[in-house]
Amino acid sequence: MPTIRIRQLFAVCLLLPALAMAGDDNDQDQTEVKPVGMSSRLFTDPERTEWGGDDPRPLATTLWYPTDATQETYEVTIGNPDDPLFIAGKAQGNPPVSREKERYPLILLSHGTGGAGIHLMWLATRLAEEGYIVAAVNHHGNTSAGENYQVEGFMLWWERTRDLSAVLDQLLEDPEFGNHIDQRRVGAAGFSLGGYTVISLAGGITSLEAFEAFCNSPERDTTCEPQAEFPGSTRDFREAARQPHVQASLAEHDESWRDDRFAAVFAIAPALGGAFSEPGLMPIVIPVGILGAEHDSIAPLATNAERFARYIEGAELSIIDEAGHYSFLSRCTDTGRERLGLFCTDPNENRADIHDRASAKVLDFFNRHLD
Repeated sequence: MPTIRIRQLFAVCLLLPALAMAGDDNDQDQTEVKPVGMSSRLFTDPERTEWGGDDPRPLATTLWYPTDATQETYEVTIGNPDDPLFIAGKAQGNPPVSREKERYPLILLSHGTGGAGIHLMWLATRLAEEGYIVAAVNHHGNTSAGENYQVEGFMLWWERTRDLSAVLDQLLEDPEFGNHIDQRRVGAAGFSLGGYTVISLAGGITSLEAFEAFCNSPERDTTCEPQAEFPGSTRDFREAARQPHVQASLAEHDESWRDDRFAAVFAIAPALGGAFSEPGLMPIVIPVGILGAEHDSIAPLATNAERFARYIEGAELSIIDEAGHYSFLSRCTDTGRERLGLFCTDPNENRADIHDRASAKVLDFFNRHLD
């Protein structure tokens, strides 16, 4: 499948998340689950502008949470509602937060390169079933959910870290959710570039110099290459780097974006291990969980998950066998498998099982470290 076709299809499918009546799918777990609510917010960051404009930076956010409501449960699909590409999960639309407890722990989610928060709904709903409020932001310029890709979003990775802090600011002031959040129990989890994002949030210091040296070394891996979602990013960035707003961001790349309000983070198939020197990971003092995929050809274990675990003191590393990098996206339909190639390919052809195993590890980690 030509790369440009992959990008076009991925953009289309992420622009079209939809709610459909719950129904059967050949890759779907029919087990009854606790009720989960789903809502959305169009947050913005007033301290930063959108790429190439003057409006505040958009922080479109989806939330999942415990609810007592007994209204209709809907199946969330991605793509054309009549022939979707992905099955994201099930939830109720906009019910009130459960009154079972006064406050709930909060987990923020960070999606992978070119993806969207909806692709982590498999994890979000599992956490919500077990008493967490979960919020996933679409990282501006690096998501196809409602906007076009922009090279700044693909190359200025640390701006994603600031997104999570800004969303937390907004959530704590939100009239519906703010009073339900236990501010002592806040964590974050991310997939792929989202894994980089939460490690940065925990205090890891990005070094473009270290990344350049890594990419010029025998250890070099596929994270040094333009990604399939935006194959022209490296070329386009040479031109964008002349712009004042890009130069201003680059000048801040090696600052600490640690947010002390986060008590623990979990990285799933994290990428850009080479963008942190060993000293750059030493400032991390909160609990860090890391989950790698045995057959990860996008962010290989040795130079990413295992490297983070080696240099982050006390990091907890788990590896899921028979999983590939994109096993942590939403479950694919037959149409998705036919049209999206590597985004729907899993070594064991059972993505639902991988999601179950991964979410159990994430849930156990946060239950232990956000008690």
